[in-house]
Amino acid sequence: MNRNMLKQAQQLQQRLIKVQEELEHATVEASAGGGAVKVTATGKQRVTSIKIDPAAVDPQDVTILEDMVLAAFNEALDKAVELANQRM
Repeated sequence: MNRNMLKQAQQLQQRLIKVQEELEHATVEASAGGGAVKVTATGKQRVTSIKIDPAAVDPQDVTILEDMVLAAFNEALDKAVELANQRM
């Protein structure tokens, strides 16, 4: 391997480390049920917050709330993956 290729590989590694650090601090937010459930996640696909509007809580029909949480969670993770792909 020549020196130029080695230098390029080191620069690429440094950029990758920087992007990974940025993704750790970047956040995305998703919601479901017209904003009744909101999920925030980092660019590294870690959920940091779930907010549920008290009006969305119906003890007689928990299934709807579960579906909204699941939908918001999955959308947040999809957005985190998209953000990571954009940054890489």
